[in-house]
Parts: sequence; C-alpha cells; structure tokens
Amino acid sequence: MNYTHSFHAGNFADVFKHTLLARLILALQKKDAAFRLLDTHAGEGLYDLSGAAAARTCEWRNGIGRFAEGRLSKEAVQLLAPYLDAVGPLNAEGRPVLYPGSPALAQALLRPQDRMICCELHPGAHRALVENLGRDRRVKAILIDGYTGLKAYLPPVERRGLVLVDPPFEARDEFGRMGDAVLTAWRKWRTGVYALWYPLKDAQAAAAQGERLVAAGVANVLRLVLRVRAPRPDAPLAATGMLVLNAPFGFENEARMLLPELAGLLAQGPGAQAEVESLARS
Repeated sequence: MNYTHSFHAGNFADVFKHTLLARLILALQKKDAAFRLLDTHAGEGLYDLSGAAAARTCEWRNGIGRFAEGRLSKEAVQLLAPYLDAVGPLNAEGRPVLYPGSPALAQALLRPQDRMICCELHPGAHRALVENLGRDRRVKAILIDGYTGLKAYLPPVERRGLVLVDPPFEARDEFGRMGDAVLTAWRKWRTGVYALWYPLKDAQAAAAQGERLVAAGVANVLRLVLRVRAPRPDAPLAATGMLVLNAPFGFENEARMLLPELAGLLAQGPGAQAEVESLARS
C-alpha cells in the first residue's frame, strides 16, 4: 500500500483515463433514467499539483499541463470540454488549482438522480476522499477493498451503471486479480459498463487480459491504448490502456476521433500513437 497517486496526478495516463471516463458518463446520461457509478480504487479525490509530491515528479506537465497551449481540432475540443470544465481553469503552466481524480471528476458530472460509490482501502486516502467529496447525498466513500466492493455493490438497484476499475498495479498478479474480480461481477451483472484501466508495462499480459474476457463470453470488449513515445526498458511509463466492456453507443467513434489527437498533444517522442480495437472471439 505504498503507492501514492499524488506523485502521478494529472499525468498523461490520468488525462487518458479521465477523458474517457467523462465520455462514458455522458453517454449513460443520454437516457433520463438514473445510473450508479462504482469506483473501485478511488484514491483521495483531489490532488494539489503545487504540493511536494507533484513537484518532485512534475508528471502533470506532460499531462494536463499540455492543454495550456495545445492545439486541438474543434471536434476534440467539444469532446474534451466536460473534462476540462471539471478540471477548472489552468494557469500559464497548465496547472489547475486542484486536479480532480476520478471521484471528483465523476461527482462534477453526475446529475441529481445519479449515484456513486467510491471504494478506498487506505485509511489516510479514505479520510481525504470523504473530506474532498463533501456532503453530497449522491455519493458515498467506503473504506473497503475495491475488489470486495465489486462483489458487495453489484448489481446496483438502478440496473444501469458504470464500474471503473483502476488499481495501482503494484501487485505482480494485478491483471489476474482484476480479471477474476471483473468476470465474477460481470456474471452477476452482464449489462453494466465496465472500464478497466491499466498502465501498459507488459504488452503480453495486457493482451491476455482482453483475450481472457472475450473467451469467457463477454461479447463487447473495446481495447483502447495511448502511447506517448516508444517504450524503453530504462525509461518511465510510456503507454496506458483501458478495456471497456459493453461500451455505450457512440463511445467507440468518440474514442477513435479523440485518442489520436491526445497522442499528438501528449507526445513525448517518436512512437506516440493511439489504438482502438474491438475484440471479438475468433
């Protein structure tokens, strides 16, 4: 439990994850009926990019910081607007007052009828999360392991919803744990939308995860990848990915338009690219 997201808040992987999360939430809101969002590894909710941890790595400069002067198409600007509105104004360096993690971002986008459960196992992070979310009857922050939360809180009473699974990937068997937990949840609730985020360090393990889901019978699996440069063994993280199960109508087309532009904006060297692939049983 020594992972601290403050060192990485607002980096390119966060931008990737949070822009896609925003689009998934908005896709669900095309229907008036309420839905529930379950965030399995919520973290603190808000992050001070001027704090000591962020200043130590400055990863945000190659993430949210790129939007201060970045040029994007009109279509991309429209798709990114809800995410950037939730982030708030950027200074000349590209730093917001506070960077919203997935719970705060989702909270900013939820409608009055929508609900959210945020799971966080680390006591210190949970205390910060409770404080950062404030008194909001739509949201609950629960001190619990995220994979246990998947068993406990699905299916939701609303029968519609989104599950974000984004563990820190410090455990060597994290892909296995994630796959086990998500398949158990999917078998209980097959109509839900599931977004499985991961840092792309082991391409073989990531590919195997998608193949495992398809082999288990999940018919709609979308694989999304963002690379900011060609990977090198001695270099920091260069790519991130997400598997989306039961992607809402229109989401794949949005991802195909948006991710290449993010790859250009967030590029850190040769090899920056986006990948969008719909997986199907062979």
